[in-house]
Amino acid sequence: MSRRSDLLEFAVLGLLHDGPMHGYELRKRLSTVLGPFRALSYGTLYPSLRRLADRGWITASEDDDAARASRRARVVYRLTPAGEQRFADLVRDAGPASWEDDSFDVRLAFFSRTATEVRLRILEGRRNRLEERLQQVSAALARGRERADRYTEALQRHGLESVQREVRWLDELISAERSRPAPPRTHPDPQNPTTP
Repeated sequence: MSRRSDLLEFAVLGLLHDGPMHGYELRKRLSTVLGPFRALSYGTLYPSLRRLADRGWITASEDDDAARASRRARVVYRLTPAGEQRFADLVRDAGPASWEDDSFDVRLAFFSRTATEVRLRILEGRRNRLEERLQQVSAALARGRERADRYTEALQRHGLESVQREVRWLDELISAERSRPAPPRTHPDPQNPTTP
């Protein structure tokens, strides 16, 4: 499966984690999560939904309200328990793919369901990746200064400044994560098994 398919799977499971949705609503919400520059056609979404259903991670059923109102029946997608588990597994993943350009923003969209240590690892990985990029861009700018015309140089400076801004923003997010108090841990009471 391609990285784009993996991201779409992650985003669909994450959105359905909030509750059931029709395909049209899901597509609108996905466009928000995936960003306005990533076109998402129904020709991409529906095959992905079929794959998720085939794996047992979501179910598809007709909307009873639409059928009663004699409108064309719409399909409602719901997360299954297996789908909830799959999403939980994906949310815990903090490997290098999670901080790359094409996936970082999607992962960030679901940070409210991500554990603090995983969020920190992703944020720090992203910052490290951008710091590497800063070094490369700075070196390229220094090497090509005498050969570049003013427009090329302006474009390179713009790229450098954009990366510097994102690094500062990541530093702020990391600092906020580290200063956030840890949630209290609950331990089961061996005397009373019904308490959390």
